[in-house]
Amino acid sequence: MASAFSFDVVSDFDRQELVNAIDQTVREIGSRYDLKDTKTTLELGEAVITVNTDSEFTLQAIHTILQTKAAKRNLSLKIFDYGKVDSASGGRVRQEIKLQKGISAELAKQLSKLIRDEFKKVQASIQGDAVRVSAKSKDDLQLVIQRLRQEDYPVDLQFTNYR
Repeated sequence: MASAFSFDVVSDFDRQELVNAIDQTVREIGSRYDLKDTKTTLELGEAVITVNTDSEFTLQAIHTILQTKAAKRNLSLKIFDYGKVDSASGGRVRQEIKLQKGISAELAKQLSKLIRDEFKKVQASIQGDAVRVSAKSKDDLQLVIQRLRQEDYPVDLQFTNYR
């Protein structure tokens, strides 16, 4: 039996589910009467989705469709960071939606401090864009997970590598 148990706090999403959600969004845009002739494009990059459409009204409709499709595929809506709306050529509008992945350094420090302050028998260490939490008791780790789920953070937290 191991002398210490641990898990990682990360913020990640399933890229294939995101690809599927975007494909469904594009299909729905092509089939909806009010969006069919808008010549809307959605391009998925490495860390950004670029939306190009004819007006801000249709942009809002596309946001709604994308969020609905993402939620049905168990993707958190916190992964979308909507940028400002830019004017594009031909009176069209463009917007970049950044995809949030990983825990920022400030949030990692905040999580680490919260764990150290409230749980004396638990250690938290920052490892890149994740926080490793370890303790001698699995029960202590379960309490930490429960406590972190009570808070509302700007990113979606997952708990991985539970050993």
